[in-house]
Amino acid sequence: MNCIIIDDEPLAIDVLADYCKKIDFTEVVGTYTNPLDAITVIKEKKVDVIFCDIEMPQISGLEFINALENRPLFIFTTAYTQYAVEGFELNAVDYLVKPIPYHRFIKAISRTKEILAQKVKPTEANIFPSFGRNNDIQKFIFVKSEHENVKINLDDIEYIQGLKDYLKIHIAGTNKTILTLLSFKDIMEKLPSYQFIRVHKSFVVNVNVIRSIQRNRIVINDTRIPIGESHKTQFFSFLGL
Repeated sequence: MNCIIIDDEPLAIDVLADYCKKIDFTEVVGTYTNPLDAITVIKEKKVDVIFCDIEMPQISGLEFINALENRPLFIFTTAYTQYAVEGFELNAVDYLVKPIPYHRFIKAISRTKEILAQKVKPTEANIFPSFGRNNDIQKFIFVKSEHENVKINLDDIEYIQGLKDYLKIHIAGTNKTILTLLSFKDIMEKLPSYQFIRVHKSFVVNVNVIRSIQRNRIVINDTRIPIGESHKTQFFSFLGL
């Protein structure tokens, strides 16, 4: 995924560029302190997403994005929340408020990847999860367990464990588990990539419920889940560690 970063503050550019380097499917093809300098690369190269500040001296990010023809997907990055509605009206993928936490960047870039994969443009119904427009926030999944399709709230899932031919889904606050014959590939296609990550050949975890990380173990409540050697780099990169 090719991206460019536009911000009149070099430090802000450095932060986003560093975040992008940690994502194996993201490449920064240009950084600009003046939005007008980015026009050529947008026209001549394949740019998938623009990270764009809003308050800049030459031209505002809102004005710049609005003036682009055949514009790529874009994500606003700003220290101010008051432009959220205007950004929403332009159909931004997301609106990141500085200082940008790494997990919010992950959520935004994952959303961008999903939109590109589906080859659809963001609309009023599927953007800005952080500003109260909850249509695009996936709240639950259905899985087949025995002879019924069971609804599971995503926030209730602590982790998923693979056991031979089935998966065991562990539910928070209870001793309840749900068994399903889905494969890890099938379950990962159902789960949002910004919240769930595979950490071992036999485990997927909900990153929101991780209590701590102890060497090569993830602690969720009183359970210690191993981090597989082949998953270690991706997992720590995902968390910005």
